Amino acid sequence: MKTARLAFAICMGCAAVAQADDLSAHKAEAVGIVKQFGGSLKTELLKAIKAGGAQNAVPVCNSEAPGIAQVVSEASGWDVARTSLKLRNPGNQPDSWELGVLQKFEARKAGGEDPKTMAFAAIVEEDGGKVFRFMKAIPTDQLCLQCHGDQIAPEVTAQLDAIYPEDKARGFRVGDIRGAFTLKKRLP
Repeated sequence: MKTARLAFAICMGCAAVAQADDLSAHKAEAVGIVKQFGGSLKTELLKAIKAGGAQNAVPVCNSEAPGIAQVVSEASGWDVARTSLKLRNPGNQPDSWELGVLQKFEARKAGGEDPKTMAFAAIVEEDGGKVFRFMKAIPTDQLCLQCHGDQIAPEVTAQLDAIYPEDKARGFRVGDIRGAFTLKKRLP
């Protein structure tokens, strides 16, 4: 009987190590995907701003960002998106898991943690199967304030009001958590 319990305990330990290895490998892949998506989005935003100011960035976030996410999703096999506690686009509403992570990010920030380093990963049960979920905080930097700060140029405000009549994504300061990249992948 002791041998059977010992063997069971060892197997459970091996399973925990294997899951930790899977979590680590999936997390590393997710970090790379976030860098790809975030880097592509930032490049497009900077090009738009350089070409005609912050009002040119609004259409990038509105129409090009979902396209960039779709391209990255198709290339990687992951679902790639953005979400926030203060939404601009109601289509980016967090699900219950994402909402919990965003709230934990805010608590971590309140505890002194730098949003630039915040990420969270887990393997969860969804629709009868295992899914790897990952979120990476999006810290607010100076560039973001042109469209998300509390002193937005009138022409940008007018464009935001026209495209996003229920916009709640204003009033941010440098260092705030603007939102998060959110990724998921169904596991075999």
